[in-house]
This record gives sequence, C-alpha cells and structure tokens, in this order.
Amino acid sequence: MTGIPRKICYISGTRADFGLMQTTLQAIQANSRFNLSVVATGMHLSEQFGLTVREIEAAGLTVSARIPVDIEMGTGAAMARNLAKTLDGCVTALETLQPDMMIVLGDRGEMLAGAIAAIHLNIPIVHIHGGERSGTVDEPVRHAISKLSHYHFVATPDARERLIRMGERSDHVFVTGAPGLDGLLELANIDRAALCASVNFDADKPLALFVYHPVLQEANNAEQDVSALLDACLRQDLQILALMPNSDAGNGGVRSALEKYAHHPHLRVLRHLPRAEFVSWMAVCEVMIGNSSSGIIEAASFGTPVLNVGTRQNLRERNANITDIHIAEANIDAVLRRILDAGRFNRANVYGQGDATKKIVDLLASLEILPDTLLKANVY
Repeated sequence: MTGIPRKICYISGTRADFGLMQTTLQAIQANSRFNLSVVATGMHLSEQFGLTVREIEAAGLTVSARIPVDIEMGTGAAMARNLAKTLDGCVTALETLQPDMMIVLGDRGEMLAGAIAAIHLNIPIVHIHGGERSGTVDEPVRHAISKLSHYHFVATPDARERLIRMGERSDHVFVTGAPGLDGLLELANIDRAALCASVNFDADKPLALFVYHPVLQEANNAEQDVSALLDACLRQDLQILALMPNSDAGNGGVRSALEKYAHHPHLRVLRHLPRAEFVSWMAVCEVMIGNSSSGIIEAASFGTPVLNVGTRQNLRERNANITDIHIAEANIDAVLRRILDAGRFNRANVYGQGDATKKIVDLLASLEILPDTLLKANVY
C-alpha cells in the first residue's frame, strides 16, 4: 500500500449491522492509512425505526451518502423493490465516492445491492460474515453476496471451509472472528439495577430480552407465534423487555402482537435501544428469546441462555447456550422452565475472542488490489 490513504466505503442499512461494525469502523476512521465513508440506507433513515442514522453520526463517523427507500410496506415485494432502489442509489454514491474498497456485512438486501453496484464499477468487495448458513431467504442472499465479493473476512473456520468449497480462492478467505464481539464485555457496562430502574422493572425478579424478527417464508404466522411466546413468558413470571422488529415482510404481525400485550405490567416494548444498553440487557437477563443473530453470536460471550425460535437462524453454528424450538412442536413453558432452572453458561464463543478489529484493519491495509483481483471465477 502506498502513502495515499486507501478509500474504504461501508454500506449500512440497520441498527444491527452498524452495531456489529461500529468498533471496527471507528478503528478504520482513526487510522491514517484509510479514508472512510459510510453510506446509510434502509431503516437508518426511517422515523418509524428510530432514525438510527443519528447513531452513526454520534459515533463520530461521516455519512457520505443517504439512500432513502420505502420500508413501511413490510412485504416480500416491497423488499425486492427496495433492493432495486438501493442498487440505484449505491451506483450514484459509489460513482461520487470512488472508493478503493467496499465493505459489506452479512445477508441483507442492502448489502447485496451494494455488492452488485460495486462489482459493476470495478470496486473490490470485502464481505464480512460470509460462509454461514441460516436456511431462510437470508442464506441465498448471503451466498450471493459472497460470490460477488473478492475478499472474505469470516467468523469461523467452518465458514472459511464452506466458502472454499463454494469455489472461492483460499488465499482470499481470512478467519478474523466476528467484529461484533470486539469490546462487547466492556460495552455492557450498565448494571442490572440501573437497567431495571429505567423501565420500572423489579431487579430482583427474572428478566427476558425479547427480539423476534419476521421470516419471509413464515410471515403469515408471525403474530400468533409472538403471542404464544409472550404468553409463555408471562406464565413463567418473566419481566420482558421487547424490541420492535426490523422492516422485513411480516413485521406488521410482530408489531401487532407486541402492541396487543403492551399494556401488561411485565412487558416493556421499545422501538430501539442504543447498543450499549442492548448488550447490557443481554448481559444481565436470565434468558434471551426470539430469533436474532445477536442471540446466536453475541450472547454466548456473556453466558446468557438463549431460546432460539423457528428457522431464521437455522443451520448456523451454535454455542452451548442455545436451545432451539419450533413453536408448533414445543411445550414452550416446559422449555423455558428448564432454561431458567439451569442458569448461565460458561463464556465460550465459537465466533471469536473479541480481536477481529485489529485483524480486519491490518488486512484492509495490506491486501493487494491487482488486475486479476477483480476477475472473479470459481477455482474449481
């Protein structure tokens, strides 16, 4: 790499992906070897979802472009149309910013749109969290992003081997660990008493953190599934802090169920939590319930038991703290009781040790961009 700062662009569409990348993005920005720009789209720009673009700015990062989309209509057709709008906006943003590299994370449509735009503009793409499985629409989107990407920073050795079997060059796939684990324990610095006081809960009674997002293929069942989960939690005398879902198809059903129970004295429903508060709740609660990737990846670093529901995280690598159920087949009360009686787990996490940022920053600085880098082809 020359003395000229390498221009890095990251696209962010949700509070979730930004929370996972915040520490890494701040480290990139603070490093004189880089010039960082962030493109914000999706839920970040919606009042309904908390206008979380403000969190990007509050973190000291520059939002170089904003791509508004219509996310209020939570249907599969709306998701597909938004992908097209995001793609158009990404082309315009990237033509202006002219980055040397584009970073995308995970499996959402915003990332797929960014990758499609970048590869057509001859911009090398780095994909974080590729090679993982989930079994819903997220999985083919994730793999599509991987096939468009030139370099891969993966969370686990299994993910690396899967990408190599998919035809990616082995010398372009690096195990960095999950960036969302970096600084996680230090970030969870709000104690139980303060958290409970903020929502008028009793700190001496058990707590559940509830994060349930819709699944495209199961959108019609979302409301009844959430209702069944909330009923079971309340029968176990849990105090429930619930977050509103993302904008994917079926989110209306999840919202309706949460709003129906919102009057209950043991339930608090929030539109959004800053990441420090969110991970602090994850650290102190007796159980995390739902289908969020944070339960799969981050909760194990606190030893927090997780009741993972349905297919959204199907086939992902598991830590010992995960209990999987399908609502139609499970006695939710009995499963919850077993989890609560068993208590916390050892803090072992297959997704990494919290040192991904240094590895990612060093790789971004050292990776060579050669003429053949952009010539994507399966190696088999």
